[in-house]
Amino acid sequence: MAVSREQLDEWRSAASEDQHLEFKAARSSFSGEKLKEYCVALANEGGGVLILGVANDPPRPVVGTPACNDPNGMVASLLNSLGFLVEIDVIAHPDGRVVAVTVPPRPRGLPYSVDGKFLMRAGESLVPMSQDRLRSIFAEGQPDWTAEIALRGMSDADVVQLLDTQSFFDMLKLPYPASREGVIDRFARERLILPAGDGFDITNLGAILFAKRLEDFGDLARKAPRVIVYDGKSKVKTKREQTGSKGYAIAFEGLVQFVASQTPANEVIEQALRTETRMFPNIMLRETIANALIHQDFMLTGVSVMIEVFDDRVEISNPGQPSVEVARFIDEYRSRNERLADLMRRLGVCEEKGSGIDKVITGAEAFQLPAPEFRVDNVRTTCILHGHKPFASMNRDDRIRACYQHCCLRYVMRESTTNQSLRKRFGLPDDKAEPVSRILKDTVDDDLIRPEEAGSSSRKYARYVPFWA
Repeated sequence: MAVSREQLDEWRSAASEDQHLEFKAARSSFSGEKLKEYCVALANEGGGVLILGVANDPPRPVVGTPACNDPNGMVASLLNSLGFLVEIDVIAHPDGRVVAVTVPPRPRGLPYSVDGKFLMRAGESLVPMSQDRLRSIFAEGQPDWTAEIALRGMSDADVVQLLDTQSFFDMLKLPYPASREGVIDRFARERLILPAGDGFDITNLGAILFAKRLEDFGDLARKAPRVIVYDGKSKVKTKREQTGSKGYAIAFEGLVQFVASQTPANEVIEQALRTETRMFPNIMLRETIANALIHQDFMLTGVSVMIEVFDDRVEISNPGQPSVEVARFIDEYRSRNERLADLMRRLGVCEEKGSGIDKVITGAEAFQLPAPEFRVDNVRTTCILHGHKPFASMNRDDRIRACYQHCCLRYVMRESTTNQSLRKRFGLPDDKAEPVSRILKDTVDDDLIRPEEAGSSSRKYARYVPFWA
């Protein structure tokens, strides 16, 4: 169906671009090579529309473009080069000529490439897909790890013996069935077990969440989270180490409480009573640990979720690279293990879809802690929760990271970032407007945020949004 002017105006009024929509001004031209690359990137992200002739910055004015002066010829050229068909519509807008390129989604399990490059979008740029993302695409259509079988040929008595069925119903706030058949039926409906002849197969999902002892399930014991507590700020001396032995769901509360108990505590005197407060609010530990468990790459062997506690920080890492760019953790969500994530949410282990990182950042701001730090290497994604650090002791990276995360959090709450809001985030008085202005400028210079109104000359009263907004 041809793109109408009404549809164009509706897209222009959207709060922001998303993975299915991209605006480019293309005032003078837009090369065929660049168009190929954007078509591949959009297809790899599930398909979408590339709009040429409309500026990206709100209110997204129509600026007109001479690109694709032969739409039919360009469609044929793209089909010949890429092997898939796109649609190109020309919209005669009163303010200028607009071109809409509609790109279909890639086939399941097959990423597209151009000139040997598997591309995806990152903000205003195109970047190569990570190896982890490519692996996850190639694995589509194959049985997902959670659906694979952990133990075969179990009787109903074996199922109840191996899995903590009581905790399952308790966590869902459901009455425990009066008969074993009722228990088995519900576990089968959740695909925690599968009927197999006269018995049942226990899936990886059932075992990893509800195993009374993970060692009863062979290699699944290697997926148990490890907690290592160090003496000091380095890994030179270990105080204690503990490896989980039960399924994630039934052990989660105990895991969070244990980690919290190992973090340094400060004594605070309130109303003549001496109390102890831990380094991090519980919600930060809870959501970060839940994210690590849920979003890990179970296909990687020899690695597990790691929680390392130091005197000044906690590092929580999981196997695998994220399927969402680190800079978009706050506003985007894509789960590697959707069935696991869905059940963990219903069990009350983690928050609603996509809100976990928001709550981690909110916790850091509420307690005026340094901004969490996210790192990605070849096999791990790590979240570092830093303990309290005075503003004067924060380095440039600490301040810019906090400014960017604050700006993202405000944006998803439909609010802008200002000098005043950032001062409040750092717990600074009004007379510290100048150093906060410098932080905002440094974050703009690093292309992480931008002024909400282009051309604004005021620094003290300017409003800012993330670079991708």
